[in-house]
Amino acid sequence: MAQNSKPRGFEGRGQGWWAGKLSGNENSRAEERNRPGFVFPESPPSMILREAIQAPVRSRGQRVELRRTVRAGENSGSRGRVMKIYDHILETVGGTPLVRFHRVSRGLSGTIVAKLEAFNPGGSVKDRIAVHMMDAAEREGAIQPGGTIVECTSGNTGLGLALTACIRGYKAVFTMPDKVAEEKSKLLRAFGAEVIICPTAVEPEDPRSYYSVAKKITEETENSFCPNQYFNKWNPHAHYVTTGPEIWDDTDGKVTHLVAGMGTGGTISGIAKYLKEQNPEIQVIGGDPVGSLYKEYFETGVLGVANSYKTEGIGEDMIPGTIDLSLVDQVIQVSDVDAFVMAQRLAREEGILSGSSAGTAVSAALEAAKGMKENDLMVVIIPDTGERYLSKVYDEDWLRRNGLVESGMNLTAGEILDRRGTRSHDLLSLGPSGKIREAIEMMQKAEVSQIPILEDGKPVGSIREGLVIERLLRGDSELDRAIGEVMESSFPVVTEGASSDAIFHLLASQPSNAVLVNTGEGLRIITKYDMIHSVSGRRS
Repeated sequence: MAQNSKPRGFEGRGQGWWAGKLSGNENSRAEERNRPGFVFPESPPSMILREAIQAPVRSRGQRVELRRTVRAGENSGSRGRVMKIYDHILETVGGTPLVRFHRVSRGLSGTIVAKLEAFNPGGSVKDRIAVHMMDAAEREGAIQPGGTIVECTSGNTGLGLALTACIRGYKAVFTMPDKVAEEKSKLLRAFGAEVIICPTAVEPEDPRSYYSVAKKITEETENSFCPNQYFNKWNPHAHYVTTGPEIWDDTDGKVTHLVAGMGTGGTISGIAKYLKEQNPEIQVIGGDPVGSLYKEYFETGVLGVANSYKTEGIGEDMIPGTIDLSLVDQVIQVSDVDAFVMAQRLAREEGILSGSSAGTAVSAALEAAKGMKENDLMVVIIPDTGERYLSKVYDEDWLRRNGLVESGMNLTAGEILDRRGTRSHDLLSLGPSGKIREAIEMMQKAEVSQIPILEDGKPVGSIREGLVIERLLRGDSELDRAIGEVMESSFPVVTEGASSDAIFHLLASQPSNAVLVNTGEGLRIITKYDMIHSVSGRRS
């Protein structure tokens, strides 16, 4: 580092820069409070957010409106038409849509909608804070033209900052933990950024951690700036002035619940701050990976020990200054398996391609939604796109190697229907007056081995391959007999909430190859074949 240069973003923090993460050592924390120039995030860290609320902000860029000049001979109907053109890519940040869930929320009261942050130009919610933090840095003179942006990131914040660097003429250097999907580092390099991969399984204070490496690079690089998203007040403020108002306006003020994953905490804190100012009764639920510190700290105030987990982008092994847990009403932890399975369900059942952090948020949302009323409206933040997780979330070999394929033993009947893709299939059935010959033809055409027999929409019996074979051996004339004369007992009927254990018990204790499931769309069938493949983790 040049002798007279001054790294920006770490001023006055010295060796205690990361003391604000509430390490649990009261003595060291007290020392850092007294260190000249060090600003310790007070408890609650909401001080950071409150300081930013009244600060000036650069409004989202306006589209350039160019009046089209009408030349001689052109159709006069085009006169005065306005071309809607953005000046650059950063001005497209924000304004993301809300989309209703239909299948994953089936059976729950109220309405659950997803706010799809993948519609931002960098494909994630972090585009908002990247632009906002750099706007503030430029206003405050924390970085000069041609400078270098340095940040520790799981990928998404880095991508937003990389876009900003492209447009505004900065260099960009990012440190990333080694657990992130390879697609993220490739994306950052595609935008001209330098990427340094650091080990995940080390303490934040370890000189090898991606936090420490970012700090060191900033200190050694002239005209550099570290946004430090974990302690930057403009992080939650970005959501206070953009995401929160968007949700309030797009729901016409009818939102009753907000659910978001918790990483730096800026997203959930900024949105919650705005929404609760409009309606203090709005419930805010945080999704937290099993292994993260947030849930225990939220419920007990004790900073425990973090464990490893595969979910990316959320959860922490420290308490950042950008989260205000006083704005959160409930924290729900979600396992890696549940998060990855839910991400896959979102793609297959709702057409929403997302990552495991979205899987965590939606799993938490569905748990919280069990207490919702008919007129309640829940908004879930889907932070990014699943395109950057194809090598993990959507790679069955990777999932199996990492023990992330659900066994199916804890599934409900409704979930088995969804996994097998059979919910949308109308039930094949015959009436008791039908002929055995009809049953043979139906089973051959549909490639099934059993058919339920219904009368007035209610199960009254069944016919199976074994019975058909028996009748064939007796002679062709048997095939014209009415099914009602020879049918066997009907398949057991269960609700969508019936457990896989209960279904296995029914299949083992009764001479049947299937159970019927009573759904809102009518009766559906689960066969022994479906159960075997659900338990093995295979999908249709």
